[in-house]
Formats: sequence, structure tokens, C-alpha cells
Amino acid sequence: MNEDAYRFNYHIELEDGQSTHFHIALDPITLTMTPVHAEPYPPWTLLSYKQCQCCPLSPRTNLYCPIAVNITELVDRFKDILSHKNCMVVCETVDRTYSKKTSAMEGLTSVFGIVMATSNCPVMNFLKPMARFHLPFSSVEETTARSTSLFLLCQYFEYKKGRVNSFDFDKLEKSYARVQLVNEGLLARIRSLGNRDADKNAIITLHSISQFLSMEMDFSLTTIAHLFESEPDG
Repeated sequence: MNEDAYRFNYHIELEDGQSTHFHIALDPITLTMTPVHAEPYPPWTLLSYKQCQCCPLSPRTNLYCPIAVNITELVDRFKDILSHKNCMVVCETVDRTYSKKTSAMEGLTSVFGIVMATSNCPVMNFLKPMARFHLPFSSVEETTARSTSLFLLCQYFEYKKGRVNSFDFDKLEKSYARVQLVNEGLLARIRSLGNRDADKNAIITLHSISQFLSMEMDFSLTTIAHLFESEPDG
């Protein structure tokens, strides 16, 4: 166990007293999530199975999709609670504790977001710095501010190394366009499971994750632009 790992411990407790935990540990150097599920993995996690069209990995060197492997545990943990709506979600980190009375779906979305960003998918790796400063239950406005701010900070470091000479969002927009392709690829994997899982609640879980994956990632700064408008002189 790496004592220096960045840890995010989620605890979800339903109104009826049922509870579940999900522990995420990130390597302090690579910011890659430590796998929580050991082999054998289900067939739908194979890289070659409905592989994302933008995936740069090869099935000859990577047998499994890194994100699919990490969400198998997530699906299993949440399969018995997603039919319930109200719960208390607590996320403990080394620095502070976040809590919110919300739906199990929002709790799942928060967990799933950090798993996707840190599973070592080459397309998603640009999100690792944002995952390091994970903000549970973040709004669209908060996510926009965090993603653009960290991107500009990255551009600054690249500028210092002489690798870039301009600060614009073209690269970030293209990165998020590829993220949408990953979402669509994972959605295809999940939908392909159909009714092969006999557990009714597991099907509800898969549908809920599908809804999250199919949310359109629209890159726009209109939600935060007003924060930087100066007061008129006078």
C-alpha cells in the first residue's frame, strides 16, 4: 500500500440504513488509479470489444480497456442501491470531508468521473490534474472554471519549457471532443450487455451510468464569463 497515495473515500448511506463504500487511491507521481478489481475481468472489458474509435491502444499490447476494468467494481458496488433516490454521500480526503444529501445517481456520477479521469486511458489522461483536486458534486460552472484554469496552468508550464507560444483553448476543445468519443465507446459497451445480467437493479445501474456517459460535453465559457466583467466607470 502506497502511504503517499492521494485517497478519496466515498461513503453512501441510504435512508433505509443500507450503505456502501468506494475507495479510490491515486499514485502520487502518475496520478493513476490503483485498480480495485482483480482478474478475471468480464468479456466486455476486453479492449477489442467495441473499442472506442479514437483509442490509440492496441489489443496486441493492451488486453483490456483500462476504464472498463475499473468500472466493473463500480457497477457491482452500486447495483443494489441505484433504485433508491435519497442518500447521504460523504467523500473523505486527506485535506477535508465533503458531504451532501442527494440522489445515489449524483453520488455515482461523482465517483465515476474520477475513475474515468485516472484509469490511464490515453485520451482521458489530460484530466488527471483536475482529478488530483477532485471536487465532489461539482456544478457545470465549477467544472468549467476548474478545467479551463488547470489547462491554462498547463499551458504556462509548457510555455516555460518553450513548447508553446500561445494561450488558446483549441487543444482543450479537441481533447474534450475525444472525451465524447470515449463516452460513446463506453456507452456502446454498457448497452451491449442488455438483459444478460439477470439482476434488475444491475440493469438500472447500467442505465444510470449510460445516462451519465451520454451527457454532451459542451465546451463553453459563457457560464463564467460574467465573473470577469469589470464594473463600468463612473
